[in-house]
Amino acid sequence: MQTFRSISELPATIASTVAAIGNFDGVHRGHQEIIGRVRERARTLGAQAIAVTFDPHPLALLRPEMAPKLITPIPQRLRLLEQTGIDATVVLPFTREFSLQSARQFAEGVLSGALHVVEVHEGDTFRFGHDAAAGIAELQTLGKELGFGVVSHAALTVRGVAVSSSEVRRRIAAGQLSMARALLGRPFSILSTPVHGRGVGKQLTTPTINLASYHDLLPPDGVYVTRVRMGGGDDAPIFNAVTNAGSRPTFDGAGFAIESHLLDGPPPVEVTVDTPIEVCFLARLRGERRFPSPEALKEHILRDVGRAQRYFRRAGIQSSKSPATVTR
Repeated sequence: MQTFRSISELPATIASTVAAIGNFDGVHRGHQEIIGRVRERARTLGAQAIAVTFDPHPLALLRPEMAPKLITPIPQRLRLLEQTGIDATVVLPFTREFSLQSARQFAEGVLSGALHVVEVHEGDTFRFGHDAAAGIAELQTLGKELGFGVVSHAALTVRGVAVSSSEVRRRIAAGQLSMARALLGRPFSILSTPVHGRGVGKQLTTPTINLASYHDLLPPDGVYVTRVRMGGGDDAPIFNAVTNAGSRPTFDGAGFAIESHLLDGPPPVEVTVDTPIEVCFLARLRGERRFPSPEALKEHILRDVGRAQRYFRRAGIQSSKSPATVTR
C-alpha cells in the first residue's frame, strides 16, 4: 500500500480512483465491507482503490473536550488499512484552515481535482464540509455536477448491533471484549513500545514486558488474557500472556502501567526501546484490586496465570515461538 501524507504528495500519474473517505478509527467490519466494495469497483473501472483519512481526528482540533480516545492511532490504522488490500491511503492533515472548506471546495479540490475520483463509497451517515454541513445527498448532487458517482452503504449489523466506531469504543470501554471483537472482526489490540519497569514483576513471578505510556483507548483497569506480538513484521513471534492494565494499587505510588507476563518465558528476540509491541486483549479475568501484601498479590497472579493457561488450552492457542533469552 502506498501512503501519502498530503495532497501535494500525490503523484501526477494518478488517472482515476475509487475512494472511501472517513476517520476509519478501528478499521472495523463496516469499514472493511466498504473498502472491499471500493476494491471491487476499482478493478471493474480500471482505477486505483484509495482510502482518505484524517490526522488528527477532527474533534481533537475542533472540540478537544469531546474528542474520543482512538481505537487505532494512525500507525496502527495504516497497518490495518494495508491489510485490507487497498492500493493507497491518503492521510490529510486536519488543520483549522482545512476545516473551513465548504463541501463544494472539498469535492472540487480533493475528490475531483486531486484524486480524480470516478466513484465514492460512504456510509449513509457520512458528513463533510465546514461544520459537517453536507451529507450523502449533497455529495451525490456534487458528484453529478463534477462527474463522479456516489454509492451509499447502510450500517453493517453484527449480533443485532449496528457497527460503528463509537459503538466499538463503548464496548471496549465497558470491558465487553467479545462483542468488540465481533464488531472489529479481530481482537482489540494496542501498539506501543517497551520501557523498563520497576522490577516488581521479576520479584513476584517472572520478568514482564512493560509498555510505554499509552494515551488512547483501553479497556477498564484489570487483568486480561492477552497475546503479545514482538516486532513489526508478519513473522514476528507471538506469545500467550496475562496483562495487567492499571495503577497497581498494591504498590503505593506505582502509577498506571500496562504489564504483560509471558506464559512461556522470555521471548527469543532482542527487545529494545524501539521494538514494536502489540498487545491483543482476548478476555477479562478480573478487575484490579489492592492486596494486603506483595505475597498475596503473587498468589493471585498465579491463579490468573492458571486461568489464562486454561483459556488458551480450550481455544487451542499456542505461542508461535519457543522460549529463549531476552535483552532488556
